[in-house]
Amino acid sequence: MRIIVVSQAEKNLLEIARLLRERSTADEIDVVAGTLARLQEPRGAAVLLLHQATLDSADLEQLEVLSSRNPAMAIVLVCQPQPAEFLLRAMRSGVREVLAAPLDPSQLHAAMRRIEDKLSASNRSLGKVLAFISCKGGSGATFLGTNLGYALATQENKRVALLDLNLQFGDASLFVSDRKPLATLSHVAQQIHRLDASFLAASMVQVCPNFHVLAAPDDPAQANDVKPEHAEQLLQLARLHYDFVLLDIGRSLDAVSVRALDHADMIFPILQLTLPYIRDGKRLLGLFRSLDYSRDKIHLIVNRYAASGEIRLSDCEEAFGSPMYKTVPNHYEAAAASVNQGVPILQLARTSPVSRALLEMARTLVGDNAEESRSWLSRMLKRA
Repeated sequence: MRIIVVSQAEKNLLEIARLLRERSTADEIDVVAGTLARLQEPRGAAVLLLHQATLDSADLEQLEVLSSRNPAMAIVLVCQPQPAEFLLRAMRSGVREVLAAPLDPSQLHAAMRRIEDKLSASNRSLGKVLAFISCKGGSGATFLGTNLGYALATQENKRVALLDLNLQFGDASLFVSDRKPLATLSHVAQQIHRLDASFLAASMVQVCPNFHVLAAPDDPAQANDVKPEHAEQLLQLARLHYDFVLLDIGRSLDAVSVRALDHADMIFPILQLTLPYIRDGKRLLGLFRSLDYSRDKIHLIVNRYAASGEIRLSDCEEAFGSPMYKTVPNHYEAAAASVNQGVPILQLARTSPVSRALLEMARTLVGDNAEESRSWLSRMLKRA
C-alpha cells in the first residue's frame, strides 16, 4: 500500500520512513518535508501519516477536507499527548489513529496492521459461519465439526477456523491434533484489547496450514471469562480472515453460544435415529423458533445412520416436518480410532464411509458458497 509521511523535522521523517520500510518492503513510502500545506492531492494513498508536535484548528480543518476528498485513506496523527477534547475533534476530522510522540515503533506497526486489516476486509468477502450443536449428549457434533473442518482445509483448499464454544467441557482440539494448546478462548477473552489477526492466529492450534482451532478453556471455572461480546468480536475478526468459521457449541445454550448462533449462516443440529435424540431435537428446534431463527438456517444431520435401524429416515423427517440435510453412516471402528488417536479420520481411514460423507458435505458447502458469490455478482452486474 502507498503511505505518505509528512513532517517538518527531517530527522523524524527519515526515522518513520525507515520503520515503515522495515515493517514491509512491499509498501510504497513517500515523504513530504514540511507542513500539510506542502502536501499535494494524495490520490491513491492508503495512509497519510502526519508527524506534527502540535496542531491548531486550521490543521484539523485541512485534515477534514483531505478526509472528505479521500474517504478510503486512513489518516494517522503523531503528536504530543493531547487532552481528550482534542482527540475527539481529531477523530471527527477523519483521523483514524493518534500515536504519541516520541513514536514507539511497536505502536506504529500495530496501527499499520489494523489499517491493513480494515483494507483487506473491504476487499474480501466474509467467511461463512457454520455452527454444530448436539441434540443430545454423545451425538458426535464435535467429531463432525472438527473433521469437516479438516476436509474443507485439505481437500477444498479453504482457510478454516474452528472456535470451541463448549466453554466448560470443550475438547475439540484433541479430536484432530495431539498438540497442547498454547492459549485458549479464556486467554483471548482476558486480553481482548489485543485482538487482531496476528494475536488470534498465535492463540490457535494449527492442525494443518489451512486449519486452526481455538481451544476451549482448560478449567471450567474460566468459562466465566468469556462474555457474549467477546464471541461477537472473535467472529467478526475470524470471518474476515477465514473462508469458513466453524463453531462447536456443545450441548447447552447460554448467552455466549446464543450470541454466536445469532451470527451463524448455517446451524447443524446433530442427532441419531433414536427416540431420545428425536425428542430433544424437536425441543431444540422449538428453542430456535423462539429465537426467531429462520427454517432455512437450520440443517439437521443424522449421525451414525444405518438403513437397517428400527426408526427409518422417513419417520424422522416426518417427525421434524423437514428433510434431513445429510446423513453420516455408522462406522464405529474408524471413528473411535480417529478420536482415540487425535488424528482426522481422513488421514486414518480415507476409504471409510464416514470419510466419504464428510468429503461430500465439504464439496456441497464449497459449491453453495461459490453459488452465493456468483448470485451476488450477478445482482451487482444487473444493477450496473
